[in-house]
Amino acid sequence: MRRIVIIGATSGIGLEIARCYIRKGWRIGIAGRREEALKKLQYSAPDQIEYETIDVTSEDAVRGLERLIEKIGGMDVFLLSSGIGSQNKALDPVIELNTIRTNAEGFTRMLTAAFNYFKELREGHIAVISSIAGTKGLGAAPAYSATKRFQNHYVDALAQLAHIEKLDIKFTDIRPGFVATDLLKNRDYPLLMQADRVAFRIVKAIDKKQRIAVIDNRYKLLVFVWKLIPRWIWERLSIK
Repeated sequence: MRRIVIIGATSGIGLEIARCYIRKGWRIGIAGRREEALKKLQYSAPDQIEYETIDVTSEDAVRGLERLIEKIGGMDVFLLSSGIGSQNKALDPVIELNTIRTNAEGFTRMLTAAFNYFKELREGHIAVISSIAGTKGLGAAPAYSATKRFQNHYVDALAQLAHIEKLDIKFTDIRPGFVATDLLKNRDYPLLMQADRVAFRIVKAIDKKQRIAVIDNRYKLLVFVWKLIPRWIWERLSIK
């Protein structure tokens, strides 16, 4: 039985991905900050799921990951789905720093732990949910777009490191567009996708060991266009 650990499985995309892997018959370790939500998901498939309450911003998060891996008898795939983001045109420093704490510090904490676990095995698969927001700096959400770019580059660096050390560790950087989750609640976004459909496509990308997966084709086109826009024009655009 294949084994996956999903960090950030209490809601949104992470929750829907966990449900996909339940249907696939995998052994699943789920983690997040809300224990009640974790218990509820475990109750839906008690023979397949173990859980651990983990806050990626906490220094003891790695110990929690180690306990979870032990509970499910090992780990073949690690998926990091936890993250926060807000529009913050007022540049409230609390919002900016909290975003960095989760999306950069917490991200690094969990990815290094997963990498070191697979390094001992000399093989494995690390997948992360970043965002198309890492393509360009977004004035409406500075810390969010910056931390997503950080995540893209960090995965690139780890992929190179794995090659240098001759490790058979695969990487999948998943870059969704706007998804109907709590992260975007009470806001009107174009091209909004439903979490269950996004999760289905993410699982396919992980199964295929896709290196970079932009979800979906509409956003692939959008990202392509964004990359072509010169900086002097980009800085004059009003993107909300």
